[in-house]
Order: sequence, then structure tokens, then C-alpha cells
Amino acid sequence: MKLEATVDGLMDGLRADLERLAAIPSISFPGFPAGPVEEAHDLLAGLLRDAGVPHVERLDLPDTAPVIYGEILPPTPDAPTVLLYGHYDVQPPGDEALWQSPPFEPTPVEGGLRARGIADDKSNVIAHLGMLRAYGGRPPVGIKIVIEGQEEYGSAFDDYPPSDPERFACDAMVIADLGNLRPGTPTLTTGLRGACEVVVEVRTLDEPRHSGEFGGAAPDALLVLLKALGTLHDVHGDVAVEGLRREEWDGTTYTEEEFRDLAGVREGVPLIGSGSLGERLWSGPAITVIGLDAPSVEHAASAVVPYARAKLNLRFHPRQDPQEARGRLVDHLRSLRPFGVPLTVTPGDTGPGYEAATGGPAYRAALAALKEGWGEDASYVATGGSIPLVNGLAKAAPGAEVLLFGAQDSMCNLHAPNERVLFSELRNTVVAMCAFVREFAADHRPGGGA
Repeated sequence: MKLEATVDGLMDGLRADLERLAAIPSISFPGFPAGPVEEAHDLLAGLLRDAGVPHVERLDLPDTAPVIYGEILPPTPDAPTVLLYGHYDVQPPGDEALWQSPPFEPTPVEGGLRARGIADDKSNVIAHLGMLRAYGGRPPVGIKIVIEGQEEYGSAFDDYPPSDPERFACDAMVIADLGNLRPGTPTLTTGLRGACEVVVEVRTLDEPRHSGEFGGAAPDALLVLLKALGTLHDVHGDVAVEGLRREEWDGTTYTEEEFRDLAGVREGVPLIGSGSLGERLWSGPAITVIGLDAPSVEHAASAVVPYARAKLNLRFHPRQDPQEARGRLVDHLRSLRPFGVPLTVTPGDTGPGYEAATGGPAYRAALAALKEGWGEDASYVATGGSIPLVNGLAKAAPGAEVLLFGAQDSMCNLHAPNERVLFSELRNTVVAMCAFVREFAADHRPGGGA
């Protein structure tokens, strides 16, 4: 109760700092000004120093926004060290006409605040700050803080940690770039699907030809491409590419009603695929056509199409090798000859997934801490999204346990219009982080382990 009272007494200040941070349009994408990114960096660096972090420095790497690195030494030689991760950059707001209030004017909503980036990931950065304030800058563990500024666009920092392992050495890391399955349900994310992209294109004619004079014999590139794309899924909508790993999911997942609402599936439209939602979303593959080059309906001519191209996004099982997964899709497409026409297939970028080990002292501490924060046992989920830096950090500190939890929830509209965070989730996350470092430190004391 003393811990909860301490956190409750901090909430007004944390809310004020969250509003200040969320008002900064710290978009790290090309074409956006760099000034707000620098402003967000400087604000957070100052807040960390004010919270008692004695060592705060700026890491400048080529072609990426500055990274905040902070460190508090362990209070005793046998105390563990915990690395805290978050990012201060945000997605562009998109079509501002779809927002109910200006995206960089933090606006009250029922139980929380609305703004771009307020959940992803500024609330989680503020939660780290809240834990440090609750302990007066002197937590019972050593702390390393890593807050990057170009996570949303992609950054050279993803590959940096293994080149400087001493800086990132720790016993456990809290990756706070996600949150709960639903508000009020404490959740540990144990898996991240990998991702890759592949481009497939077809050229059949030198130029368009009159569909009345040539259609029926001249090979239509768009028909060839569509026939190829149609082989990627079976009649149920399950991925039909051989060799892509799929397993049953035994953790918590959405109800179909929740998922339909979250995805905005129209009434009467069925979901695709078979098996549990967790299997379809997290422990099995997904192939999405994310781009298509073809004549538009508005400007269509009565002609056989000579050229068509599609970009595919593949998400694959957390434990599947990324090169193997991409290779399976590429081989499948290259083996096709729709109407006898070969395809040109170009592999794109690929990134690994991640699956956390869940049996160590950090996970024991996290389960106890999440229960303390929310008052109920934590659930396990995975996510189809990717956090590339997780693998870099895990390589730099291969013995560290990796915990993924935070103040977001699946209904917060991250990357979408009207993104919001709930104060209850932020408050409970701060309580859980405080309880986690306490429990993790206790487990490392002589005689304190299970």
C-alpha cells in the first residue's frame, strides 16, 4: 500500500510531463523537421537528471536520431542490473481530418489523454521516469536507460548494441514498447513475429494492346499476377506456402468480437483463416499484399495490361530463421508459371522475430509485480509487430531475461488516428515497474531465490 500511495502521489507530475512530451511532434521520418526530435531528446534527458540519474549522455550514431543513455550503478555488489528501453519518436499523424483533436495537442478523453505518440511510446518512457521518482533516484537495482529517437522509421541503432556489449550488459531488460491485451488485463508479451518484404512483378507485352483485338490470347500481366497471388492462401484463408512455421497458441488471445472491433471488420464480413486467433496472429504466418501497381479503375483503358507489380509483407513465427522464411516465399513464387508466364521475384529486407524464455527470476519477479499493479494474474500474449532492437540488445546481453510490458493497450489506436493512453494503465505500469525492481533485487540477495 505504501508503494501504491507513493505512485499515486506522483501521478499529477507524471501526467504534466507526459503532456509536455506529447505536445512535441518528434517525428523522425524523412521530410519532417529535426528540431522537435532534438527538443524531445533534451526534455527527457533533463527529466532523467532531475529524477536522480547521475550519468546521462547522448549517443550520436550515423544516420539516426540521438539516443539517450543513462546509468545508475547497483546499490550493492550483489544487486542485479536492469536495462529500461523506450523511444521518444512518434509516427506521423496521417490524415489530421480523422483526428477528433489536433494530434499534438494532448486532449483529455474519458480516463486518459489523446495525442499522437502518447501511448506509443511516450507513456512508457514516462512510466520508467515514474519508477525512478518513486525510489528517489536510488532503486534497489542498477539501472541502464536506453531511449532512442528513430524507432518508428528504422534506425542504425538496431545493430549497434552487440558492438558495445559492456554498455548494455545487464541481468534483465524491460522493453516498454507495448502493453496489455486489453485495459485492466496485465500482460507479458513473450513473442514477436519476424517480418520480411518481397516484390513480385510480371511483364508480358511491350505496351498495352486493344482488349477487343488482342484480349483472349495476349497474356494479361495483371491476370498473371492475380493468379500467382491467389496461390498464397488456401480456401480458408490460411497461408499455403510450404515450410512456413505454424504452431498452436496456448496463451491468452482476443475474443472474436474484440478483434472484429479492433480491426474495424465490417458487419457480415468473415475473418479469414482457421484455428485460434492467437495462432493466426502470433504463432503462424501471415502474408499481406501491401502494394499493387496496376492501372487504376478511374483511368482504365480498354487494353490488355502489359505490366503489373505487387509488394508482399510476410510475418513469420518468432523462432523461424528470417532467411529461411523469406526463402520459402521467394521459392514458392519463383516456382509458379501462371498461364506459362514466369514471375520476377525480388527479395526485400527481412528481420527476425523473438521469443523470450520465461522461467527465470526476472519473469518470476515480473509476474508478481504485474499482479501487484493490476490486482490479477498476468496473461501471456505475443504480437505480430516487430521491435528490431530487441534482437540487438539480446545479442549484446545474451544472459539477460527480456521482459516486454508497458502502459499501452491493444485498444489505444497506436499508429492510427485518435491515439490515447489511459491513466489507469500508466499508473499501474509504474506500480508494476517499482514492484518488479524490488522483487528482482530480493531474488538476487543471498537466500532470496526460489
